[in-house]
This record gives sequence, C-alpha cells and structure tokens, in this order.
Amino acid sequence: MANSADTDGDICMRCHVAGRVQGVFFRASTRQQARTLGLTGHARNLADGGVEVLVCGDPAAVRELMTWLRVGPDLAQVSTVTCEPTPYVKLSGFTIG
Repeated sequence: MANSADTDGDICMRCHVAGRVQGVFFRASTRQQARTLGLTGHARNLADGGVEVLVCGDPAAVRELMTWLRVGPDLAQVSTVTCEPTPYVKLSGFTIG
C-alpha cells in the first residue's frame, strides 16, 4: 500500500471544490497560491462543474491551501470542499488543465 507521506514528511491531498468555481480564475488563482506556498500539483476543471485540486508538499502549507480553497478568488462562490489524502507523488511545479 502506498504511503500518503514521503520520507521528508511531505503529503498529498486531492480536493474537490464545488460551487461557482469555473470561469472565475479559480484554477489560475489556486496555482498562484500553491506556488507562493511552495506546493506542487494541479488544478483542473471537472465535467460536474467543480474543480479538482491535487496538492503536494509540506503539511502546514497544504493545510493553508486547503483553507484558501474554501474561499477562492473574489469571483468564486465555493459551496463545498472535500479533501482526502492520496499517495505521495513527487511532482515538479503546479499546473492547470
């Protein structure tokens, strides 16, 4: 079974963000926040109108981004955020798709 943390203590979380989160710069703003916090991962639109965010890095920084996801950028209207741990993967950068 894969571990959700690497040997340095870094973790990964996969979050589903629902609400008015597409067409409001949510993914680009998430990338900016993640880069500022030194995190890696991705943010991508989902067919259900939500956004999936995979975020990996220092646990405190991951928690900070997860808190930010509950608000998002000014134009967003976040209704729910659900996150779960996922096996750690070493990524480079934070992408949007």
